[in-house]
Amino acid sequence: MEEDVSLDRMTSQPGRVHARRRGDLLTVFGDHGPLDLAVTHLGEGRLELRPGVAALPDLPQTLAACEALTNHASEEVLVVLNRSLWKGREAELLASGAVRVLDAESLGVFPELLWQVPTLWLPEPHFPCPQVMMPGPHGAHPLRAAKPQGRLYQRFIPWLDQEFSLRSLDTEADLELFHRWMNDTRVAAFFDEAGTRDQHRAYLGRMAADPHIMPVLGCLDGEPLFYFELYWARENRIGAHYEAGAWDRGWHVLVGEEHARGADYITAWLPSLMHYMFLAEPRTQALVGEPAASHVQQIRNLTRSGFARVKDFDFAHKRAALVRLERDHFFKSRLWARPEPTDPGRPLRLSCSALLHQGAAQ
Repeated sequence: MEEDVSLDRMTSQPGRVHARRRGDLLTVFGDHGPLDLAVTHLGEGRLELRPGVAALPDLPQTLAACEALTNHASEEVLVVLNRSLWKGREAELLASGAVRVLDAESLGVFPELLWQVPTLWLPEPHFPCPQVMMPGPHGAHPLRAAKPQGRLYQRFIPWLDQEFSLRSLDTEADLELFHRWMNDTRVAAFFDEAGTRDQHRAYLGRMAADPHIMPVLGCLDGEPLFYFELYWARENRIGAHYEAGAWDRGWHVLVGEEHARGADYITAWLPSLMHYMFLAEPRTQALVGEPAASHVQQIRNLTRSGFARVKDFDFAHKRAALVRLERDHFFKSRLWARPEPTDPGRPLRLSCSALLHQGAAQ
């Protein structure tokens, strides 16, 4: 699939290395100006990325180019790099974890590896918290890291032509927005937190003091549209209803603005939120949710996005469905990408494990 975006739009994200594709030309933008690379179809789902004559892209530029080539689900994509052309970057590329040697002539950039490299999407350096177990309500759980502040995640969404980002919620600066959303009759019908400003300030204050839960805003081109509560499952009420892994994570969501509803938006924020939670903690092997068992549309959206409905169970306030998404499934099936409506789906023959196993066997 090719992106058709204007040059003004393509250069609208200062401070971040990013790439846009137009036909067989891919342009990488960053602090040092645009850099063009060529894209060649090799057949069988392979795209070759070739540097231009001006300069060999550095590692961030190369990975950003590969992100742009693997942001769709309409074709099987393996990005191929000719080793003779990329010799000056081969060591860095292999060390990134996203790249493997295919054969004597070629390197392969595998999407399921690339999309686990956190520096492409997380603005701050990533240092996993050391694991120290603590007593908790549903068994021991790891000591949780301090909650990150500011911008947490960023990703260009091709089908919206906008950047989706996550940022931490500021109790005072975002109180009016939170208060307005919670008192919207549509939101209050299922979130059930309508109240006064003081009540909402206290609600957010309780979350700020609780190490297991984090309030987050989802934005498109900087405009807040979505509200999420991310929680560690072992310490949460859901931990009483299944054997939660030490790093399992869950979430609640509300769509704050009416115009941000619908499939175009769900297929942007839902996989991006899942992507962030897997990147933010590499030891997280599963994400869980507990929608109302009667909420047919929400459960349908989740199952279409890769979640399995594990079982139904009872909270004090509702009959809930336990849904679960495993890390391995998310990355191997490339669930960050939105499939074309006409694409019936097909097995991914270009998976890292299959191709590398095939190469080893030969």
